[in-house]
Amino acid sequence: MTTPRVAPVRFLCAATALLVAGCLDSSAPGPTPGSPGFDGLRAYALVEKQVAFGPRVPGAPGHQAQLDWMLARLDSFAPEVVSDTFEHISSAGDSLVLVNVMARFRPELDRRIVLLTHWDTRPTSDKAADPARRGDPIPGANDGGSGTAVLLELAALMADVPPPLGIDLLFVDGEDFGPTGDDMYLGARRYARQIASGDHVGERPLYGLLLDMVGDADPSFPVEAHSAERASVVVRKVWRAAARLGLSEFFPEAVAGRIYDDHVPLIEAGLPTADLIDFTYGPDNAYWHTPDDVPANVSAATLGMVGRVVTELVYAGG
Repeated sequence: MTTPRVAPVRFLCAATALLVAGCLDSSAPGPTPGSPGFDGLRAYALVEKQVAFGPRVPGAPGHQAQLDWMLARLDSFAPEVVSDTFEHISSAGDSLVLVNVMARFRPELDRRIVLLTHWDTRPTSDKAADPARRGDPIPGANDGGSGTAVLLELAALMADVPPPLGIDLLFVDGEDFGPTGDDMYLGARRYARQIASGDHVGERPLYGLLLDMVGDADPSFPVEAHSAERASVVVRKVWRAAARLGLSEFFPEAVAGRIYDDHVPLIEAGLPTADLIDFTYGPDNAYWHTPDDVPANVSAATLGMVGRVVTELVYAGG
């Protein structure tokens, strides 16, 4: 995630947040009967695996290594896996070969949702405290690795316990190349064009949910403003799932900062999509876009919590 962070602005449920997410009830508390348990430790191991590949910057050896591993893993779980390779010439003249990967569960079903994350990592540590380190690529444990780990672990669960609706897991490439917006969100923009033109794989999803920066040890997931304004139905579903699991403390009914992220191109293509994102990473956001974005600063407990909420969303029927 590359847009500057904005400190959350919290409102009482009776005020602005009510208009967006609604006062979340706690009816039918607990997970949906029959839904599988999500293991945060397994997701954390998948974060470590990704970081061990090295930077997953398009064109780097780690990018190809992760792609090969990810495809093999998804092929073992999903009935259908689709690779979409495309090219982009950056503003600096770099020729990038990018790959969006989609794993489709229950592909025969028309009623489906898309869960997405970016799997690439940023080529520079532009927020590093040491100027000498700002040209280093980030390790991407949280920024790229955390959302990817949650969805990969969810794929394993859905292979064992088929979901009640169609699920498309979308791993988009080229989110974090930068440094300007012209060279970011590339995979999401490609998928958005496919949605807008009808040239997408399978039935059009009802809505989308983006996972970005979901592994911080001090988690808080307020409502992102674009999501609140343009995907409020999705926000209600996700935050109510968290409430049923007793996690409202970490999913406050609050409208926070406005972030341009992978969800915005999908919204602009007519697909309501919410961004599940932690606005800060480490004390005073100290780990964001720095060499400190390492597995030691990611929490298995947070990954498990997010995974449980997404699992509840899926097995409650979307």
